[in-house]
Amino acid sequence: MIKTALVTGAASGLGFELSLLLVKDGYNLVLIDIDELKLKKVKLLINNEFKNDVRILVKDLSQPNVARDIFNEVEKLQIDVLINSAGFGLFGNFANTDWERESEMLHLHILTTTHLTKLILPAMISRKSGKILNISSLAAFQPGPLMSMYYASKSYILSFSEAIANELKNTGVTVTALCPGPTKTSFQEVVSENTSDNKISFNMANPSEVALYGYKAMQKGQTVAIPGLINKFLASLHRFVSRSMATKIVRNIQEKNRN
Repeated sequence: MIKTALVTGAASGLGFELSLLLVKDGYNLVLIDIDELKLKKVKLLINNEFKNDVRILVKDLSQPNVARDIFNEVEKLQIDVLINSAGFGLFGNFANTDWERESEMLHLHILTTTHLTKLILPAMISRKSGKILNISSLAAFQPGPLMSMYYASKSYILSFSEAIANELKNTGVTVTALCPGPTKTSFQEVVSENTSDNKISFNMANPSEVALYGYKAMQKGQTVAIPGLINKFLASLHRFVSRSMATKIVRNIQEKNRN
């Protein structure tokens, strides 16, 4: 029986790269993104090379109750893999950033990710088979001045993923949190869309390599996956210095990357 994977944020970046890995492994796909044009291009690209079934859903994942809308459209499908990849970031002092955009980010990273997982998970448990990959970030391991809400939301994704991974032991269902450092994706464009001098350059990773690392970790059932030696060290920074010092270091990195 051909398995089916659902991927959010599939039109670009890690979501796109993970979709390619899935289809190469024979999965049928349900691809979700807000960018209809890019999503159609991804579907065409895949259909030109593979015979797998590819369905696309154009959804704004930052809106309330969108997870329920998605679930209603895929409920009759057997979702064997769920990849929550969609996300974006905002740069700036918390007091000055736009609340409407921040609210959308929190809905996307926290509520949609959690709700979609909650809706799809029970069927996986019943079948005693399933894999979930949540895209967290290196940002999850410490506070992030100048991107405070992004770091906090990614910390939630990591904590949530680790907790339910523990709950799901011996069920046949695994949950993996992929925690990459800066990766050359459209995320950088979104973070930097209102400024010309705040694009991250330090420790920049290739999205295809990060996706492959996360994909392999998901297939193995690994709970936390941190690609790159530098990122592994930075994730454990709090073990070597105080939290206040770690926060200062993160701010210093943020400022230097944007000068």
